[in-house]
Amino acid sequence: MCTSLTYEDLDGMWYLARTMDFNFDLGGRPVIIPRHYHFKSDVSEAGFSGDYGFVGTGRDLNGYILVDGVNEKGLGVAELYFVGQAQYAAQAVPDKTNVAPHELLMWLLGNVACVADLPQAMAHVNVVSAANAFMQIVVPLHWIVADATGACAVIEITQNGVNVYDDPAGVMTNSPDFNWHLMNLNNYTQLQALPHSDKKFGDYAAQSYGAGSGALGLPGDYTSVSRFVRAAFTRQYAQKTKGQAASINNIVHMLDNVNIPKGVKLLDNNKCDFTQYRAYFDLSRHAYFLQLAENTEITKVALTETALNATAAQEFPIAHEQAFIEPQK
Repeated sequence: MCTSLTYEDLDGMWYLARTMDFNFDLGGRPVIIPRHYHFKSDVSEAGFSGDYGFVGTGRDLNGYILVDGVNEKGLGVAELYFVGQAQYAAQAVPDKTNVAPHELLMWLLGNVACVADLPQAMAHVNVVSAANAFMQIVVPLHWIVADATGACAVIEITQNGVNVYDDPAGVMTNSPDFNWHLMNLNNYTQLQALPHSDKKFGDYAAQSYGAGSGALGLPGDYTSVSRFVRAAFTRQYAQKTKGQAASINNIVHMLDNVNIPKGVKLLDNNKCDFTQYRAYFDLSRHAYFLQLAENTEITKVALTETALNATAAQEFPIAHEQAFIEPQK
């Protein structure tokens, strides 16, 4: 499972960040997809292409599959699990671009420039219930989308159809559906960064035990419901910083609040759901940062004209191999 949030720094620059929580190592690494790249599809022999280049974490599985990224227009997308509620089209539809759930993210990054264009863009694509060959299941997903203006939206495809919701909280986790999570925030209006004031109980004046009492009641477990509340609280009150380096460092600490160490969240099959990596997207400067669980170093890959105009996708070493890699300008 995963947690995502947006962040604006003191320079007015916007970021999207996510944890990738899963029960086995997906083996992804930073990849730049150039402009007009053609993707294979598990739905259509024709596949699909995109006008825009982008960078994110992915893997070449007889064709690249990415799970998050930012494109050259400053649009960032991350896919998150949506178990029990995702429901896709049963078959392809003529006159639309037909993609599998695990392919929609690549189509969005390659073809959509901003959040405002999402509703119209989604009207031209049909997400078909097709299995991912690597995982051998139809992957249940929903998507958080943000851009350099600060606009943020969530895409959910359910039995009620395709829904594109504005995300005023700037946060997303997993099931239940997004509107449920927003309504649940109404249960936490008592949360605040300041300590609570003294309270009278009869003639007794109760005093809080100092700083931090304003967060009493903040849920601390690893469910998607609790992580949503915790991420929303942290995003609301975390101090703003200036500059890319300071802002990425700040977001690192914000995501510490929802990081899942190995061993604390076991599944029914006794496998371990854990945060295997965290990614930070600079939507304003079109840069991508990847931090693995095994290493606190951060790999940075920025989009350049040379990389965007390449004829092939380009993979990059991760931090324990070589840190802070960028393509040549």
